Order: sequence, then structure tokens, then C-alpha cells
Amino acid sequence: MINVNGKIVSNSNVSVEHNRGFLYGDAVFETVRVLDGKVLFLEDHYFRLMSSMRILRMEIPMEFTMEYFQEEILKTINSLESVINAFRVRFTAYRDAEGKYLPTTRKIGYIVSAELLNNGVYSLNTKDYEIELYKDFYVTSHLLSTLKTNNRLINVTGSIFAEENGYQNCLLLNDAKNIVEALNGNIFIVKDNVVKTPPLSDGCVKGVMRKQVIELLQKQTEYTFEEGIISPFELQKADELFVTNVIMGIQPVTKYRKKEYTNTLAADLINRLNAKIRLM
Repeated sequence: MINVNGKIVSNSNVSVEHNRGFLYGDAVFETVRVLDGKVLFLEDHYFRLMSSMRILRMEIPMEFTMEYFQEEILKTINSLESVINAFRVRFTAYRDAEGKYLPTTRKIGYIVSAELLNNGVYSLNTKDYEIELYKDFYVTSHLLSTLKTNNRLINVTGSIFAEENGYQNCLLLNDAKNIVEALNGNIFIVKDNVVKTPPLSDGCVKGVMRKQVIELLQKQTEYTFEEGIISPFELQKADELFVTNVIMGIQPVTKYRKKEYTNTLAADLINRLNAKIRLM
């Protein structure tokens, strides 16, 4: 079952040949984790979606409050009637209008879909997780690159490259040839007691889990956190690398080329993250 503009249906019946999200990528989305009937990091997801829609000059309905956003997500997972308590939800808002590049109106429609997750709280994945640089295409450093839009071809082609070459993930570069992010999340690099992640100005997605991890790091007295440009050469010198997103949480990288990494900080952050979730 899916949620189309507030109605629970088995099929959206949205005509793709007239849908701007399909034709022009004129859509933004949020991938949300729901646990025990609670939308994790609700406020961050809501405000990021609102900001993205405003940047794309979409017309946001008056009723589209944070409470409405939450209700539509919970309505969708409740329609699944599952005994599982953890869900991955995608909330896609698209411009519901005719026209070519220029839409005839600015109004929106939305589709909410959900799938079950095997794990409730976040856990440390200690399996081999090897990465490589993806250099066929580059991320352009501008505001649109920080949004979660339907225009993610570099992530699609990069994922295919990773699978074809036996990697679990790849890191994307911007037009200055600096590290931006992983294919499915933000990247953090640890060297000695300094933790660094690329700034949004380099073109990385404004990740919700990125924000959570930064807040946790800023409370750590034994580590220094900074947002800064990351050169590919720094990967070989790092002690630890990890990727973050709201579904998997924190994924340690085990290998990049001949360099192998520890997961000490990642393991600690996962424990702190779960502790934070229990208090929500």
C-alpha cells in the first residue's frame, strides 16, 4: 500500500508520461526511518524537505505542517499492518503540473511508500566494506547538489560501477577533484584525534544523519571536529573512515586500495546514537 496525496491505495495510478518528477526530475524526496511508531529526526527531515521545496520554487500547501508530514508517514506504515516495528519510508514531493521545462503551475503532489527493515536500532556492521573513487563524472559544487532530488544519475552510474568492480561503495569527487560524499551518504575521515567531513559548499548532500553525527562529535572531548576540504590523498593517511545515512546509521569503511581501517569511533558513535534515539 502507498499514500498518494493523503489517500492509501494499492496503486498510485500516476501517469508517468505526464509526471514532472519522471519527465524532468522535478521532485525532491526524504528517506525516513520509523521505529516503534516514531519518525526519527522528524524535525530535521521536515525542515530539509521544506527548504528543498522552497529552493525549487514549489508551492507548499498551508496544511503542510510538521504534524501533517508525520501523520502522512505514520498513516502509510499503519496501512501495512505489519508486526515489524522498523520501516524505511520515502516521501516524494513532485510538482503536479503540466508544461515543458516551464511548469504551468507551482502546486505539488506527493507519494509516500514504505518497506520493512530487519533491524530496529542501529548496529555496527563489521563485514568487509571496500570503497574506491568514482571518477567517470563529478559533482558540481552548488546549492542544488546539496538537495535530495530525483536527479541522481551520478549515484546510479556510480553504484553500477561499484557493483561491476566488487566494491561496496564509492566516493564522489567535485569539479575541484576533492572528496564530496559516498554514493549513499556523507563521509567522515578520522586522523589521530581529528574528525573531518566535507562542507556543504563542496556539494555534498545536507544529510540528516550527518547533522546527528556532527552534534555527537561536538560533545566529544577526546576528538576535534572540523568541516574542511578532503583531498583523495588524505584517505591513505586516515585511521578510520565511515559513511552515514539515516537508514544504515554509521557504516565503517574497512578498505581503500591497500589501506585498511579501524572502526573504533564508528562503534562508539553508534552506541551514542542509539542512546539518543531511546530518549526521543
